[in-house]
Amino acid sequence: MSVTSAAARRPATARGARPQRSFEQANRRLKWTMLTPALAFVGLMIVFPLIFTLNLAFTDAFGAVNAGKGYVGLRNFTDALTDVRRFWPAVGRTAAFTVGAVIIETVLGLALAMLMRRPFRGSRWVRTILIIPLLTTPVAVGILWLLILDPTNGIANHLLASVGLPPQEFLGSVGQSLPVLMLIDVWQWTPMMTLLLLAGLTTLPAEPAEAAHVDGAGRWQRFRFVVLPMLFPTLATALILRAIDALKTFDILYATKGPGGGSDFEVETLNVYAYGLTFDYQEYGLASAVLVLFTLAIAGVVVLLRRRPGRKSA
Repeated sequence: MSVTSAAARRPATARGARPQRSFEQANRRLKWTMLTPALAFVGLMIVFPLIFTLNLAFTDAFGAVNAGKGYVGLRNFTDALTDVRRFWPAVGRTAAFTVGAVIIETVLGLALAMLMRRPFRGSRWVRTILIIPLLTTPVAVGILWLLILDPTNGIANHLLASVGLPPQEFLGSVGQSLPVLMLIDVWQWTPMMTLLLLAGLTTLPAEPAEAAHVDGAGRWQRFRFVVLPMLFPTLATALILRAIDALKTFDILYATKGPGGGSDFEVETLNVYAYGLTFDYQEYGLASAVLVLFTLAIAGVVVLLRRRPGRKSA
């Protein structure tokens, strides 16, 4: 039997397997060749600031980042964690702002998503109007609400006076500033929660809810025991994204209350506190330590929020 006739009788798949594998390997190499520069750039832009900030956190850098500095170990972390005048109150305000805003946004967003779940006349216009707050930058939102809530000339106090209520100081009050800013954040970001949850609701199958309805379950029972468990992965993802974003809120706080979060530091969160340490007091080492602690806190929140979805899926 000749070599040529033996090769001719081999299966076509066997003859084509080696070229196919070679093509896949070349395609894979090309893919990584094209992706490597972008991945390296993104990695550098993420890793370098983290390493630089972590390095500064262990130094006594003051006055200028490139000035002579010495390593002081954990002193900056100790100074931050023992600062009961500025650091821990800022932690409390950050937690209160984040928890309050995210809970209200989640409840309102879920309620609006349930109302908009089924098509109705003008639903497209409602969705278009709903995203308008998302199109506005936080600084512009802060200036807008400063004008609305101005104690003297703002329209808010005129509306309160028209219904017989006394005027309020709003952002001019030490006690009212943080709750008012929380409500402003709710106004801007509830539409995002609504759209995320509405997208999740539209992907849910209708059969389980219909079967529960046939079995005699009421609307609340269908929502509580059928819709909500199926929506939980989307709800958890939206909650994590919004919680991280709320923790990092800075623009609107600085735009409305200025440096220090007000005259009595009434809205000074960790972001505002770190910004003041960096650009007002030029304490770069201490500011870096605060940012490292803040980053660890955010990572802890993410892990905490992801634990429950993991057990559910298991």
